[in-house]
Amino acid sequence: RNSLFTSHLLQHIDQPNFTIGEIMYGVCNGMMNETNNDQYPFRVSSLRWKVYLNQQFPIGQSILLNHININTKWRRHGITMAGGNGHGNQLNQLFQPQGIYVDDDDQTIYIADSGNDRIVEWKYGAKNDQVVAGGNGHGNGSDQLNEPANVIVDKKNDSLIICDRLNRRVVRWSRQNSRNGETIISNIDCWGLIMDKNEDLYVSDWKKHEVRRWKQGETEGTIVAGGKGEGNLLNQLNHPTHICVDEHHSVYVSDWRNHRVMKWMKGAKEGIVVAGGKGKGNSLTQLSNPRGVIVDHLGNVYVADMSNERIMRWCEGSTEGSIVVGGNGRGEQSNQFKYPAGLSFDIEGNLYVVDCHNHRIQKFDLDLN
Repeated sequence: RNSLFTSHLLQHIDQPNFTIGEIMYGVCNGMMNETNNDQYPFRVSSLRWKVYLNQQFPIGQSILLNHININTKWRRHGITMAGGNGHGNQLNQLFQPQGIYVDDDDQTIYIADSGNDRIVEWKYGAKNDQVVAGGNGHGNGSDQLNEPANVIVDKKNDSLIICDRLNRRVVRWSRQNSRNGETIISNIDCWGLIMDKNEDLYVSDWKKHEVRRWKQGETEGTIVAGGKGEGNLLNQLNHPTHICVDEHHSVYVSDWRNHRVMKWMKGAKEGIVVAGGKGKGNSLTQLSNPRGVIVDHLGNVYVADMSNERIMRWCEGSTEGSIVVGGNGRGEQSNQFKYPAGLSFDIEGNLYVVDCHNHRIQKFDLDLN
């Protein structure tokens, strides 16, 4: 028979997205209730960071290991993982790619190869890609895409979910050699999309200046950010593009024409500026047409500062950011970008950047020195 402490620990230890501190709070509270406050465990902790025993992550956002913190650095020179052979439609080429999804389980990256109207799959170390959706020219047929902007993997249904931007639809495409997609959301000027741990789908609409969440089976969706028309007030957005969501269902939005990243907490009526918001510019307090965005387990925001050709990190509560990689002017060198767009991490914390007008995907390894 388990002790009182052990029995309560077993009730709480596998709760998803609870820190050790939160788990122990539940254990202590349960013991006090059961013993009418006769037993109260004494707790001492020297942990400096949030530590999770069962952390779960949104689909479309790579896992960030807990050892990534505000002091983590990445190598300044990137490695070309896909493309980099000029723009074109050959299997070793990309044409103005926009979005990326890193699938650590299959050692694969999926790329929204926008200019080629297709989604391609690159295995780690491969010289050529494989077309897994679209690639049949411009069009709105079920086997076609029209400048897709983003892609994520829905592993439960073994399918891709694609923002088919110029066709104004979100489509689901089976990963089992399917030649056709299924439209799941119509009449939406989509750009960014992500799925949370509850399998709710979030999509940004750049013309309506809003982000909506769709629960399974819903036809209309619920506005979770913006929706008050074009503007720069805290309850407004102006051309939202990439989005991400954290474990608390807060939505982070690249507010493109407002040159800022906004955080909308679950149920909030207005957002919080977490990066930029000081007008368009290249100082450390500013952004210029931000695109890809990711948040780590500490609440630090990483953003592709597109027109400044750099990737920035904004620590939670900070009034200025720091340059993670890039910031060396527009160019084709391994430490330069030409309009960085999508952004992702792999399970080891390596950084992937969609270098749009260089028609390549760059990987920046963690700098362990």
